[in-house]
Amino acid sequence: MEKEQKIIKVACAIIENEGKILAAQRSERMILPLKWEFPGGKVNEGEEAEECIVREIKEELDINIGIKKKLNSYIHDYDNISIELIPFVCYIISGQIKLKEHKDIIWDYAKNLLNIDWAAADVNALNEYINL
Repeated sequence: MEKEQKIIKVACAIIENEGKILAAQRSERMILPLKWEFPGGKVNEGEEAEECIVREIKEELDINIGIKKKLNSYIHDYDNISIELIPFVCYIISGQIKLKEHKDIIWDYAKNLLNIDWAAADVNALNEYINL
């Protein structure tokens, strides 16, 4: 009998600035190397997704963000893991972006970002954002 996979909750930030949004490229060392994603990370035990995304963005990009809106959550099954992606539309409060984990970032209009090589879990969030 197949063991049911535990679903890992992951918060991600769709960070807006002057009509564009940020996409971050995963480094070669990360799972799904060089795929593009909305930055974020795993929600810790006892932590709210809103707290998680603020903490993760500070850790990964060294900026402080505010949350404008929570989007729908999406469950995505990868080969050996299932995640529940919890996207938030966010804005920068303060700080200058410093890449601590990612290889690169780009700012572009959401529709233009459809053309890059996304981590599969993030595609639904991008499509929902485009259709807001």
